[in-house]
Amino acid sequence: MPQGKILLESGTLWTSVKERTEHALQCGALLSIPTEFEFIEQDGVRFLVRILSNLNRKKAAKEKQEKQSAVSGQEFNPFLPYEEDLFVADISDTHVCILNKYNVVDLHLLIITRAFEEQESLLTLEDFAAMWACLDDFDGLAFYNSGKNAGASQRHKHLQLVPLPLVPSGPQIPIEPLLRAVQFQDSNAIAKLPFVNAFAPLNPDWVRSPFTAAQATLEVYRSLLGAVGLDAKQLGAYNLLATREWMLIVPRSQEHFQSISVNSLGFAGSLLVRNAGEMEIIKAQGPMTILKNVAIS
Repeated sequence: MPQGKILLESGTLWTSVKERTEHALQCGALLSIPTEFEFIEQDGVRFLVRILSNLNRKKAAKEKQEKQSAVSGQEFNPFLPYEEDLFVADISDTHVCILNKYNVVDLHLLIITRAFEEQESLLTLEDFAAMWACLDDFDGLAFYNSGKNAGASQRHKHLQLVPLPLVPSGPQIPIEPLLRAVQFQDSNAIAKLPFVNAFAPLNPDWVRSPFTAAQATLEVYRSLLGAVGLDAKQLGAYNLLATREWMLIVPRSQEHFQSISVNSLGFAGSLLVRNAGEMEIIKAQGPMTILKNVAIS
C-alpha cells in the first residue's frame, strides 16, 4: 500500500484549535456542555467524576438526528459532511480534524476519516499516522471507542483527542499511579487493574515522523489486541487509549453499568454522570468496581 501524505504542518495544530474554538463558540456551532466534578478514590486511583449541569443540548441534538434519519430513511452521519464551522485542520489525505460539537472537555478534538469507515473496523496505518501528526503539537490523550458496547455514539470511524492534563492537580491522567508500577517490557497487563487489559510503552520521539511512528504503533496495537484475545477474525468491543508514551487496550462486555455509560475516558480514570442519582451509584459501588463490571474480568 503506498504511503499517504501528511498535510498538517508541524507546530500549527494547537493554535488552530484555539482559533477555531473561539470561532465556533461565537457562531454557535460549538455547544459545550457545562459540568461540575468531584474526586472519588478507589484502589489507589483518584477518579475524576463529572456531573452534567445541562443535558438539554445533547438531548435536543439526538432528537434532531433521529428526525433527520426518519425523514431520509438513512442513519444520520454528522461527519459526512461535517460542519465547516467545526473544522480545525486537514491532517492527511485520509483524515481531517474537527471540534467535538457537544464537548464536556475543553479543546476536545475528533480525528475522522474523510470517507466512511465503520467505527468497529480495525485501526489502520493511516489512522495512527493521523493520531501521531496531531500528537506532535497537541500533548493529549488519544482514544478510540470500538463499537457501541465500548461507548461509541457514531458509526463513522473517529479517534478522539483531549488535552492533558485531564485534572487540574495531581497526575496528568488519574490512572498514572498504576502505570508507574508496570515493568516496561514489550507488552504487559497492568496487574492492579481488576479486569483484562494490555499495556505497552510507546516512544515519544516518534512524533517526528508520523508514518514511521504509525508503522511501529500498528505492530504494538496488533500485539495488544492478541494479548487480550482479540484479532481480525474475532474482534469485539474494546477501548484504546494512547499518549505519546503508552497504549492501553481494554476489551468490553457492555456499555453501561446500570444507567451509567462508560467509554475510553473511564479507563483513564475520568467518568461522566448525568445526574445526582448516578453520582450516588458511583459513590456506593466505587468507580473501579464499575469499570470491572463493564470490562471483562
